[in-house]
Amino acid sequence: MRLRKYLRGNGRVLAFVFIASVIWLFFDIAALRISMNEANQDLKEREIVLKQGRRKDNVEHVFKNPLQKVNKRDLFKNSNRFERKVDQVYRKWPKVRPENQTKVNLIVNSNVKGTIISIPEKINQSKTVDIYGNVNSITAKINKIKAAVNGQTEANPYVRAHLLTKALPAVHHKIHPSVLKEESVKKGHHINDTLAMLQNEVHADVSLQNNLINELLKTVDSDKANNILDYTVKHVSTFNKTKPDIIKNLSELKDPARNPAEEAVRVLHSTSVQVRRSGGHHKVMALDVTDRPRDPRAVGQFGQPASVPRDKELESRRRWSEGFFNVFLSEQIPIDRAIPDTRPQICSENLVHDDLPSTSVIFCFVDEVWSTLLRSVHSVLNRSPPHLLKEIILVDDCSTKDYLMEQLDVYMSQFPKVRIIRLKERQGLIRARITGAAAATGEVLTFLDSHIECNVGWLEPLLERIYLDHKKVVCPVIEVISDKDMSYMLVDNFQRGIFRWPLVFGWSALPQEYIRKNQVKDSDPIRCPVMAGGLFSIDKNYFYELGAYDPGLDVWGGENMEISFKIWMCGGEIEIIPCSRVGHIFRGDNPYKFPKNRVKTVERNLARVAEVWLDEYKELFYGHGYHHLLDKTEIGNLTEQIELRKKLKCNSFKWYLENVYPDLDAPLVKAEGLIFSVGTRKCLVFHRDILFFDKCDLSNKSQHFSYTWLRMLRQNTSCLAPQEKKIIMEPCESTKPHLRWIHKSKGLEEHVMLEGHSRSKCLEAGVKADSIFLTDCDPVNNFQKWQFTHYYAE
Repeated sequence: MRLRKYLRGNGRVLAFVFIASVIWLFFDIAALRISMNEANQDLKEREIVLKQGRRKDNVEHVFKNPLQKVNKRDLFKNSNRFERKVDQVYRKWPKVRPENQTKVNLIVNSNVKGTIISIPEKINQSKTVDIYGNVNSITAKINKIKAAVNGQTEANPYVRAHLLTKALPAVHHKIHPSVLKEESVKKGHHINDTLAMLQNEVHADVSLQNNLINELLKTVDSDKANNILDYTVKHVSTFNKTKPDIIKNLSELKDPARNPAEEAVRVLHSTSVQVRRSGGHHKVMALDVTDRPRDPRAVGQFGQPASVPRDKELESRRRWSEGFFNVFLSEQIPIDRAIPDTRPQICSENLVHDDLPSTSVIFCFVDEVWSTLLRSVHSVLNRSPPHLLKEIILVDDCSTKDYLMEQLDVYMSQFPKVRIIRLKERQGLIRARITGAAAATGEVLTFLDSHIECNVGWLEPLLERIYLDHKKVVCPVIEVISDKDMSYMLVDNFQRGIFRWPLVFGWSALPQEYIRKNQVKDSDPIRCPVMAGGLFSIDKNYFYELGAYDPGLDVWGGENMEISFKIWMCGGEIEIIPCSRVGHIFRGDNPYKFPKNRVKTVERNLARVAEVWLDEYKELFYGHGYHHLLDKTEIGNLTEQIELRKKLKCNSFKWYLENVYPDLDAPLVKAEGLIFSVGTRKCLVFHRDILFFDKCDLSNKSQHFSYTWLRMLRQNTSCLAPQEKKIIMEPCESTKPHLRWIHKSKGLEEHVMLEGHSRSKCLEAGVKADSIFLTDCDPVNNFQKWQFTHYYAE
């Protein structure tokens, strides 16, 4: 009764206000707690991001030229701290529970777009798990994945929904990598053909697992998720086999008494299954797998610079000549080290076709350093999608090092995809490549040098361009592995291969005007006038359609020019693909010997290329320094190459200059027009086989001469020639040294001096302008001074 008395009238209102205030206070406290938790979480994430940094924060400087020097301190900050965590070197890690995980690998190319399903399983990071573990436990985890796809995200508490865009070559867990023994099954073959069971202990990057499983959760609907295992059991295109005694017959798998889900899990544990369907697409696979965990403290890990201990400096210098780089440091660095993902950001999001062609990777080598050769091979195996890597062919060009004999055979025998071809006699790089191409069975030939490191996602962007157009010949961006400290350094995205006279290869940036006009992005393919030649992919059929390499080229040198001109002028294109990155050691010298003189070998090869492909522009090649080749070098029979060019109906070199490389300065002559005599104030005339002087007249063709790159004074097909002291005109012949004159030389700018004479002899006009003759040079004599109407080059 008393309570009712107090709650009457104004008391009731006060009580209601009091109760409402208490309830509101509780809500406010709850909201404040949630807000504080979110703020703390945000601060933690920001702190992690600040600690980890991004790639561009860690690698600030860009090479303008692969041979340009770099400040290692700027390139890799705190590089001396090898204990630095992986997530501080690479991009941000996905948030996973601290328990370590393993996975089984499944690549599907229906509407799933090349997703890899990762099945997490708690394991200790330092241990491996037998693949024949508890199948029921693994099956339960598959069910969790299915539930997660159906919207029950709490069924898989190990994975967050955001994605990585980069593969992080770092901490590794159990997975089947591409470095294990593998066999391939042709497209469309049923699993009835083969079913491999794997029992090796293997590892892969946890970041890649989470990246790809999140991809699945985003893109796969429930029906596809529920049927995905059954589908893959029916369609297998790649598999891995390690022990013949564990191969299972598919009839057992089809037995109704057996559990299909359990058998599917066993298949997934034993192989990376790739289902290829034409027309589908998937994101570029940033694979980086290895057969054992990487040591983050290892020398040179993550592409960081290494240093030689003081007590080993003498040994390091002594061994330099073995490869003309720091061989000592190379041997301290893991053969499957991680390197930074230097691709432009968008590259990881690019889509490629599911049914890309397979490739044969060809390494040609002679006396290559053991560690760099192995590192080259492992980088291809670790970072190439297994179903696209048909084989690796090692062509040994008659090496003399003992370790490249039986020791190499034994080491490579663990990789069924690697085979070695040994040449009985030294053939040189060019003919070794021809041998490797002839033995290749892949649809695409990929030539690589034997001192490289392929980066993540390197292969698919190359094959995609060839898939779209089989006449495209594609090159990766060639990044730099320092010959001194073995650090991995990125280069400018907009570099392209060019040449300067006399056919000297070099690197040049795309003109800024071209970039602005065409709105070129850092991931766009770059048209390349000339490839470097050491690293490229080409459709195998197109390679032979072009006649392969010219077999008349010796050893090394000029082959990149020959195949580049051939591709462009005969209907193909050369591109550099910024989304494909390969590091390369640029050596200061060749560590091997040439059967003949190196300089003469290269000059001969270049002369052979010039004679076949440069047309009238070959005079620029000879005139820039190789005119002596005309009479001192036998370049061999060119009939077959000339006939090939006619058969392919190739364009002219003039077309190449106008359409492919228009910014090359290539005047056909050094000077042309009237030849004006300073002393007589008249011009030289050649009419009716007589030389004389007359009043200058541009319209008079008899007064038109040219000064060629071969240093001849020519009118049509006739050239000025000395005859004792007189000057006559005789038919031009490039091999005749007495037809060569030097004009615009240092010290005698306006004189015309006979080349190769023991005493300086110059052209002189008669005082009465009635004759022209040869006499001793006099720097102050105006009758020995001559001027052309137009000058194009010094």
